[in-house]
Amino acid sequence: MDQTRFQNFKEFWPFYLSQHQNITCRVLHYIGTSLGIMFCSYLIHHQQFLAIPLSFIPGYAFAWTGHYLFEKNRPATFQYPFYSFVGDFVMLYFFFHGKIAEESAKSEVQQYLK
Repeated sequence: MDQTRFQNFKEFWPFYLSQHQNITCRVLHYIGTSLGIMFCSYLIHHQQFLAIPLSFIPGYAFAWTGHYLFEKNRPATFQYPFYSFVGDFVMLYFFFHGKIAEESAKSEVQQYLK
C-alpha cells in the first residue's frame, strides 16, 4: 500500500483513481454506491434511522469484491476510510457526467500506477 499521507482529498483523488483502473471494479463500485444511496434513502423515508448503517453493506460488498477479484489490490478504505468513502461518490459523479475516463487519464494518476 502507498505510504504517502495525504493532507486533503485533492491530493488523495489521483491515488484513489489509480486504485480503480479496472472497469469491472469501477462498475461494481457504481452499483454498490447506488444501491447504498437507494437503501439509505428508503430507510430515511421510512424513518428507520437506526438501520441506516446497514446501507453501507452493499457499497462495501460490491467495492471489495471488485478490488479482490478484478483490481487485485487492497481497498484504500483500510488506510484512508473517509477519503475513500468520498471518492466513491466523486467517482460516481464523474461516471454519470461521462468524465471518469478523462479523470483517470490525467498525469497525476499515472504516478501511482505500477
